[in-house]
Amino acid sequence: MSDDLYATLGVSRDASQEDIKRAYRRLAKELHPDLNPDKPDVAERFKGVTAAYDILSDPEKRGRYDRGEIDASGQERPQYQYYRDFADDPAAGRYYTREGFGSQEEMQDFFEGLFGGLGRGRGGGSRTRARGADVSYTLPIDFLEAARGAKKRVTMPDGRTIDLTIPPGVHDRQTLRLKGQGMPGFEGGPPGDAYVELHVQPHPYFERKDHNIHLDLPVTLAEAVLGGRIEVPTIDGPVAMTVPKGANTGTTLRLRGRGVLDQKSGQRGDQYVRLQVALPKKPDAELEEFVQRWASDHAYDPRADLRRPS
Repeated sequence: MSDDLYATLGVSRDASQEDIKRAYRRLAKELHPDLNPDKPDVAERFKGVTAAYDILSDPEKRGRYDRGEIDASGQERPQYQYYRDFADDPAAGRYYTREGFGSQEEMQDFFEGLFGGLGRGRGGGSRTRARGADVSYTLPIDFLEAARGAKKRVTMPDGRTIDLTIPPGVHDRQTLRLKGQGMPGFEGGPPGDAYVELHVQPHPYFERKDHNIHLDLPVTLAEAVLGGRIEVPTIDGPVAMTVPKGANTGTTLRLRGRGVLDQKSGQRGDQYVRLQVALPKKPDAELEEFVQRWASDHAYDPRADLRRPS
């Protein structure tokens, strides 16, 4: 991946957050592995674009990257290292202890120094019992994994692997708490907790608003004029939908219950399908001739409302 995340996304350093999002969505449509199954180099570029977006889409991370506090992979630069690094998960992300203790030994030294003779080796007294440190982890997940739920295997700082259950309907930056999965306690104290912050990656076609899914769907001229049954992608797979006769670009249809699960109410949102009439990519002489004949007897002004005074 390039050291310049802005160059990876093809935006300037002063690009707005909306510009960064648009650039990622454009590149995701072009480079998504599902659309390029036989092109491993394209898949690698997609990973790089996704990693760049993960940092630049987060204002805090973007600020730290711009100031040189973290590098293009999101890792602390040495002069800004406040926490000891732990094992990295292949998916991305980094653990750190919330209390700032990088190891069991550091915690022991801290308490022995704080309580003097109570620590073993400093007068032979009893050791101090303390709760283990919490750890935090950033986990990028796919849009559909967040919408439908998923199982992810996460590597913990001590090398343990745990299967993390991601419930359906989680949102971007939501944090999951894994009780007792943090650093071990000191002298028999309880272990800390692990906090996993989910970073949901944008989808090339779907867009989530609250618990609803929005999709721009191209339709042919014949489908728009004559109507009919067509196949529509949803987060659960394709479903059939009826396009009414005379549909136009901007016509929006609703698929009830095809949105994201609301974890509080247990109800699912809807999917809104906005139609976009798409003409053939190549000029068609027969279509042009037909439209010329039709237009000569059916003149209409689609911009009339724009000329009316407000």
